[in-house]
Amino acid sequence: MTRAPTAAQRRVIDAADPVTGRLRGTEAQLAALVKWGFAFRHPRPPHDHFLTPAGHRIREAEEPGTPAPGPDPGPGPATPAATGVFAARVGGEEEPPDTGPARAREVRSAWQGLLELRRMTNPDGAVDRPCGWERTHLVQAAALALEAAGHRPAGADLVGYRVRATPQPEAVAVHEPDPGALRACAATLEAAGWQVGEHNDARSRARYVLASPRRA
Repeated sequence: MTRAPTAAQRRVIDAADPVTGRLRGTEAQLAALVKWGFAFRHPRPPHDHFLTPAGHRIREAEEPGTPAPGPDPGPGPATPAATGVFAARVGGEEEPPDTGPARAREVRSAWQGLLELRRMTNPDGAVDRPCGWERTHLVQAAALALEAAGHRPAGADLVGYRVRATPQPEAVAVHEPDPGALRACAATLEAAGWQVGEHNDARSRARYVLASPRRA
């Protein structure tokens, strides 16, 4: 059972790693977050603490709202680029982050952090398949895998990949106008532990990839 966190607990939650959800705080603060269901203590050394899905929801409720994506991929979400929190590029952002060495380091660090989260939270420590965080952040997780592999996210010209939510549970759609680039995106996601398949859009007949995180 959970309750609203205190101001001190909220600060610890807000300061969690944006990708892995790893927490830093005093033993008393972390124990209280575990008690109320906002965090869990990993059973293996170094016994770090991570946000639970409830903890992630608390933190995300503090961030500016993002419109829920519909079935039409459209030009992309109108989210600000400079929020101070890392976010993988889903494609089609109105204000994409700067490209260059600094962005490349951020993406590489985020991907390595996600692999570590897989190791720490998958029951068998596997890093070749998605973890619980990815299943609750499907679009961001798929976009991070693509950006980390060097695929080009779509800009204002819509050239490049766009990752969008779908009505299907635990699945995202990846749109890419270039057939070869679309197949390359599918190969990257498959290598990152996602089940993929190519489909035709019912209205436009354009090809897209439907991807779901693999469970085994």
